[in-house]
Amino acid sequence: MQLYNTLSAEERAIMIDDAGKQRLTLSFYAYAQIQNPTQFRNELFLAWNPLEVLGRIYVASEGINAQLSLPADNFYAFKDSIEAYDFMKGIRLNIAVEHDDHSFLKLTVKVRDKIVADGLVDETFDVTNIGIHLKAKEFNELLEDPDTIVVDMRNHYESEIGHFTKAIKPDVDTFRESLPIIEEQLSEHKQDKKVLMYCTGGIRCEKASAYFKHKGFENVYQLEGGIIEYTRQVKAEGLESKFIGKNFVFDHRLGERITDDIVSQCHQCGKPCDVHTNCVNEGCHLLFIQCEECKSAMEGCCSSECMTVTHLPEEEQKAIRRGIKNGNMIFKKGKSDVLTFKNNEETHGVFVADKPKTALKKEQKVKKIYIGKGTHFFPKPSIGQFLIEEDEIKIGDKILIKGSTTGEQEMTIENMFVNEVASKIAISGDTCTFKLPFRIRLSDKLYKILD
Repeated sequence: MQLYNTLSAEERAIMIDDAGKQRLTLSFYAYAQIQNPTQFRNELFLAWNPLEVLGRIYVASEGINAQLSLPADNFYAFKDSIEAYDFMKGIRLNIAVEHDDHSFLKLTVKVRDKIVADGLVDETFDVTNIGIHLKAKEFNELLEDPDTIVVDMRNHYESEIGHFTKAIKPDVDTFRESLPIIEEQLSEHKQDKKVLMYCTGGIRCEKASAYFKHKGFENVYQLEGGIIEYTRQVKAEGLESKFIGKNFVFDHRLGERITDDIVSQCHQCGKPCDVHTNCVNEGCHLLFIQCEECKSAMEGCCSSECMTVTHLPEEEQKAIRRGIKNGNMIFKKGKSDVLTFKNNEETHGVFVADKPKTALKKEQKVKKIYIGKGTHFFPKPSIGQFLIEEDEIKIGDKILIKGSTTGEQEMTIENMFVNEVASKIAISGDTCTFKLPFRIRLSDKLYKILD
């Protein structure tokens, strides 16, 4: 009976590409009394593994918190598997704004003391006495009320790349840190202000709203379904998005774009940028914001020291990191002495207030036309395969390959095969292949750059 992963991330990535199935990324949570979390965990793994579910799921005696992906074809079978439990019947599934077939590369279901590390002793207050849930339209209306205080319940590295206008953003590393800080800072407004809270998918606000009501705050509201559900409703109802920038997500994508506004800067040079990356040094993996120029110059590293390490033979790298725990560097996301611009601009107060007119629009995109989509990648020869759906491409054309994981990669076609035969031109309906210095995904789009 298999209860754990048996494939590496690389093997899983190749299998996903070979399968050619569109995958959905989604999240959900539910508070419930679970008598045997370990048994519940095992049941979920056995039910989901055959459905090719991948993701990070936490279960505890208080409920479940899940972020995962699965083939779109298996969605209803997956829905049936969770609704077999009474407390998950009719549960809201937050479907991601942007999809990436490689958002998760393994299925991890862990038993924890709590589904969110909040540091609270639940027995000391009524965790079911939560705040009033608001839908997107109601949330937008309340944002305009002068008696409303909007609080971002996420961590600094999340709110840094995107947030609601006028929001208070605690400069904290963890959710548990934010609760006493917010209580202290807003202590004078327990009766006269409406406290409006939001987070990624709603789970943190469920517990936080009950906590603040317990602490004497009389008017507590929370965004139903968090930023993910808010964005869905905004698009469905044609509402104005009061959330600007990107929504940080806890998978390989590290963010979903909500609006074109760029509200953060590269931690190394200060250029407008909202792309998170992990330092490529296996002994570091610091999470920080890095623009394309710095990524190229620093080879994906957070510092010259890390860049030097990555040039060493693999055995020497392993020797250097042997016995060193880098968890703290990973946990202190975006906070390190090596991040020169970030340190120079660091605000040391508890709250980081919005600066007027700082939201910058994305840089002007290159002129391009859509050509087709990625259909396969052959890892060993590093060859990408594309289906030409519109127009044509030929040797000498400058192209753009774009995807949520791949980013935006420009190159010039020097050689290619069309329908498995060497050719100089590919037209609509053709399948073409050419060498690439990077892996493409099935969700990647192929464009021809126009002069």
